[in-house]
Amino acid sequence: MLCALLVGAPAAHCEAPSGTQEIVLGMSTVLSGAASDLGRRMKTGVDAAIARANRSGGVHGRAIRLVALDDGYEPVRTVPNMRQLIERENVLAVIGNVGTPTAIAATPIAVAEHTLFFAAYSGSDGLRPQRPERYVINYRASYSEEATAMIDALIDRGGLAPEDIAFFIQDDGYGDSGFRGVMAALRRHGLRDESSVVRVSYKRNTLDVEDAVASLLIAPHTPRAIAMVGAYAPCAKFIRLCRDAGIDPLFLNLSFVGSSSLAAALGKTQARVMITQVVPHPDARGLPLIADFREDLNRLDRGAEPTVTSLEGYVSMRILTRALESMKEPPTREGIIDALNAMGSFDMGIGESLRLSPQEHQACHRVWPTVMRGGTFVPIDWSELRSIIDKESPL
Repeated sequence: MLCALLVGAPAAHCEAPSGTQEIVLGMSTVLSGAASDLGRRMKTGVDAAIARANRSGGVHGRAIRLVALDDGYEPVRTVPNMRQLIERENVLAVIGNVGTPTAIAATPIAVAEHTLFFAAYSGSDGLRPQRPERYVINYRASYSEEATAMIDALIDRGGLAPEDIAFFIQDDGYGDSGFRGVMAALRRHGLRDESSVVRVSYKRNTLDVEDAVASLLIAPHTPRAIAMVGAYAPCAKFIRLCRDAGIDPLFLNLSFVGSSSLAAALGKTQARVMITQVVPHPDARGLPLIADFREDLNRLDRGAEPTVTSLEGYVSMRILTRALESMKEPPTREGIIDALNAMGSFDMGIGESLRLSPQEHQACHRVWPTVMRGGTFVPIDWSELRSIIDKESPL
């Protein structure tokens, strides 16, 4: 089979060049359960970029094929998936896995098997050690960078004090990673008494957020902003219950939440909700890669919605394709890493210079802010934050 394995896509979209040689990539991601929108959309973006490469004859005559396995956002399922991909499917690399808990389970296997773990949908610091790990290469900005941008804006632009900000987090490695980022940012802004910070949480893969809302109701003071580190379904329920309980702050989410998924889950709420993004908005004009993305997504599936999550998958796969095209020899697991490390500074057409090298294993460091208006998330400038907090800006 010489086409990407497309979930729900008609066979007509599986375009690939003739021949028997192929490049096999793997993905262990969430295709079922409460966070499945993220995995499916990330995969759709990867699929669209693969289809583009295959329509053009593949990479040096080799078609690209993606083997995607469902882990349900549970690390216990990620481990056998990674074993299957590396040992039985003999993938060249693993791309676009969704989630920090699953990445924590996947990376030791990838490293031990000398297999590239590329562009995970996670900003965890664990994927970004001070000394880069050869077999782990990222596209996106880290959660710490997103959290820093968020906290800096709330305090410097929004006029809030550190004590005005509360936190709602997923009780696992993902939530801990995001919380470490925001606390580091708060300390830089003069926070001395960390016990004054209100932190509430919920269990991964559940919608059990009632206790978190109850804890906010008995907190010493009502927050003016709540920074959220969670998945879209529990975050949406939390926002609705807060509003029902008379808690009406600005809700800010890290990119992992998925803007389209969160907007759909919220419906026609009047809540003020922001998300930091690690790619430009899919409607951005004048960016060549965005134009390619929308065209390729439409060719893959005319009904597919252009989302930031699918765009992230698309950007990641386009970067990997460029690295593959630069290789003069048949691709190997070590060779693809050398090719990525040799890219240096490069332009993918997203309005931001990217860089990869042996010392730099995160291509992008930029964060784009968005806010929900009219039931969808639109790009804004951080200078608008004060008016949003003060309820002067229409949403």
